Amino acid sequence: MRKKILLIVFTGVLFNMINAQEVLHKYIDPMIGSEGTGRVFIGPSCPYGMVKPSPDCTVSPNSGWLPMPKEVTGFSQVHVSGTGGGPKYGNIQVMPFSGTLDKIDQTSFRAEENVKLGYYETVFKENNIKTEITTGEKVAFYRITYPKAASKEFKIDPGFFLGEKEIPNSRESQQFVGSEIEIISDTEVRGYSRIRGGWNNGPAYTVFFWAEFDQPIAKYVTWKNGKLVANEPLQFDSSEKTGALLSFGNKGNKTLNVKIGISYLSSSKAKNNIKVEIPHWDFNKVLSSLENKWEKIIKRITIAEDTSEEYKKMFYTGLYHTMLMPVDRSGENPLWNEVPYYDDFYCIWDTFRTSSPLITLIDPEREVEIVNAMLNIYKRDGYLPEGRSGNANGRTQGGSNAEVVLADAFVKKLKGIDYELALQAMLKDAEVPPGGNEEAEGRGGLNEYLSLGYIPYGIPRAGNRTIDYAYNDYNIATVAKGLGYNDIYERYMKQSSYWENLWRDNYEDEGFKGFIMPKDEDGNWLDDIVFGTSKIQKPTFKYTTHVKESPWYVCHWCVFFYEGDSWEYSFSLPHDIPKIIKKSGGNEVFKNRLNTFFDKDLYNVANEPSFLTPTLYHWIGRPDLSSDRIGEIIRNNFNATNFGLPGNDDSGAMSSWLAFHMMGLYPNAGQPYYLINTPMLEETKIEVQKGVYFKISTKNLSAKNRYIKQAYLNGKPYDKAWIMHEDIVKGGELIFTMSAKPSAWGTTILPPKKI
Repeated sequence: MRKKILLIVFTGVLFNMINAQEVLHKYIDPMIGSEGTGRVFIGPSCPYGMVKPSPDCTVSPNSGWLPMPKEVTGFSQVHVSGTGGGPKYGNIQVMPFSGTLDKIDQTSFRAEENVKLGYYETVFKENNIKTEITTGEKVAFYRITYPKAASKEFKIDPGFFLGEKEIPNSRESQQFVGSEIEIISDTEVRGYSRIRGGWNNGPAYTVFFWAEFDQPIAKYVTWKNGKLVANEPLQFDSSEKTGALLSFGNKGNKTLNVKIGISYLSSSKAKNNIKVEIPHWDFNKVLSSLENKWEKIIKRITIAEDTSEEYKKMFYTGLYHTMLMPVDRSGENPLWNEVPYYDDFYCIWDTFRTSSPLITLIDPEREVEIVNAMLNIYKRDGYLPEGRSGNANGRTQGGSNAEVVLADAFVKKLKGIDYELALQAMLKDAEVPPGGNEEAEGRGGLNEYLSLGYIPYGIPRAGNRTIDYAYNDYNIATVAKGLGYNDIYERYMKQSSYWENLWRDNYEDEGFKGFIMPKDEDGNWLDDIVFGTSKIQKPTFKYTTHVKESPWYVCHWCVFFYEGDSWEYSFSLPHDIPKIIKKSGGNEVFKNRLNTFFDKDLYNVANEPSFLTPTLYHWIGRPDLSSDRIGEIIRNNFNATNFGLPGNDDSGAMSSWLAFHMMGLYPNAGQPYYLINTPMLEETKIEVQKGVYFKISTKNLSAKNRYIKQAYLNGKPYDKAWIMHEDIVKGGELIFTMSAKPSAWGTTILPPKKI
């Protein structure tokens, strides 16, 4: 009897241990947000991985992939995730096929497709060839299974890339510069792809590769400029597209394994990456290693076991998408050898609000690396990055938003960062015009901003640049004050109010007064905007608070507000919400203004300028209304399907917004606190330091009981609808008691004001 009791106890303990160690990465679904406007990368990737192999369905899509029945041209090794604008990368394309070596185009259609974390698989209709892909940090691994009676052929095309257009130097398109390929031995091929342009209109970048096969090449042909040549092992770079068709015969093992190492330094370095990272031929071992890397990170946040599978998928996929970019290219920088080095900040305008703060919360050591990489870019290139890719700064969309990231690290007291250097870099952005390179880095319109206190209409993106610069100046003031530079602090605190110079108090729309509106350099408000450059005729268009995109006859990049309108941007002052409330007419008017913004569909869920706006009710003591709006937005726009993201994921920006709100926290980036909203998850446990946990728990949470009635932090009543970062990283527990009706909780102690 005693043995039976012991066995039952042991079995129970074992069951609890297994249950406590639930595998979390199985809830990551790379397909969430892959269709519609999400544009996420669907292939395998390590956290911040340099290599991202996946199918390319023509040269058009940013992430390479499109849904069936679209054809597949091949599988490239480098991609981005969730981006808008012109495509980037799509380098070193390969394609299995079966047949004669007499045709370069081997486009095929998928009969089936299977995608999960770290793994992609498809079978082609035409030839029944199955392709499976997994990857390491710098090496892609392909396992290709050919039908029994088929011969085994394989194409390598270093001339392929995404975003190719026939028009030379077409804006935002990538342009071919050169490629090279060489058959080194009967199991090795090397080469490179050199491409320029893309979304950031950057200079040429080179992706080197080394391919290894587990079977000998029986015969091959290479090509240059479309001309096939038999038994010519080298096609050198002469600014023409090159490639190779390889045959492994029809005998022996029908499964061909291929390892493709990538480097930005040399083919030899790509070969060494294979040697260091994947010296074996075990596909499953590579896949298991990738899964373990993700599991190690995402298990730092665990949620209630009885959470619905849909919510688990939405949450953990949100974490996953946040950590695909920027890309760790330490040791792979052709410009300098200082590490760490990260690339594909694509774009900080998108990611500073939620992506960087989420990485800080879940993986602060990584965020320190990323910030130090940004400072290394400043030291070498002269300016902090904004829209960097292909080893080049490019495409400032608004402010010099690296300042927000640096300030966020500073106020959250991340260690291992030279904050004196950080302040120096921030001041360079704020004080030194980039000398004709305003599109790529620094602050465009800086002289006007400093002399007039705003950027006048006519300078591209004058409205959102003025707003962003004001917040960036607040970020500088924050760091300067913390480092003891009071003169710098006072100057930049003053400049942080420059947005007020574009606030037109008497402009009325939808019954509300006061909006950010265009002004010329002489201080005149502009209702009618002149377009064109004619000195004889001067046609105009009417500028209103609802103008989102410029008319067809005005340059898209030259608009007053980038990807938004005055309704959106007039709320977008993260450091000065109390002042906006005052200028709008007080709490009640501001509440009605927010209600109008949402109820009349003026809110754009698909873009970043309005990320903070649903939480603004906090500043009038109505966190319940913030929670209502957030819940409504998520229910109507996010889910666990391929269409589960309402807009471009933008390197994880949209996904991190969702993940934060599911936990019930929302960061005001660059400031040391999180706003508290009703969680979607009954329980969240965050490992904030090794062995130190912060737990968010709810009692009686349901669709009906969606309001916080009471809160307790470490057993003591907690009446604020916001919490400091330092209180979270100390560890502890925040408990919410939920109710069906709004309460007085969180209504009296409002979020912090400007320092």
